[in-house]
Amino acid sequence: MKNFLRNILYNAFAIFFISQILPGVKVYGGLPTYLLGGIALTLLLLLLKPVLNILALPFNLITMGLFSFVVNIIIFYLLTVLVMGITITAFMFPGYEYAGFIIPRIYVNTLLAFILVSFLQSAIFTFLDWLHKN
Repeated sequence: MKNFLRNILYNAFAIFFISQILPGVKVYGGLPTYLLGGIALTLLLLLLKPVLNILALPFNLITMGLFSFVVNIIIFYLLTVLVMGITITAFMFPGYEYAGFIIPRIYVNTLLAFILVSFLQSAIFTFLDWLHKN
């Protein structure tokens, strides 16, 4: 039970953090929506992800595991369908320049936005779990 509650809080924080750094991720409704999103994301990851991984096993074998991103994208799409206060849309990255290093202005379409959200959620969750264990 403690692990389930911890996963809910980690996922809620990940949704909050991602909504702060990516302009294409909008969360309407405040703290209750973050908690509801954390609950929904935790349940989707615990219940639906293993089923989708089994169904996607042939594709994962062919692509050597890269198809697992598609499973995560499906999970986040279902999250936006289930929790009405969370939306993931296309956005324009304005670019960045620091000490001669330049990242140009990039249009991020909806699919790439879902990929970025999936990657960031996984990284944030792993980092928080690592912090808790150390």
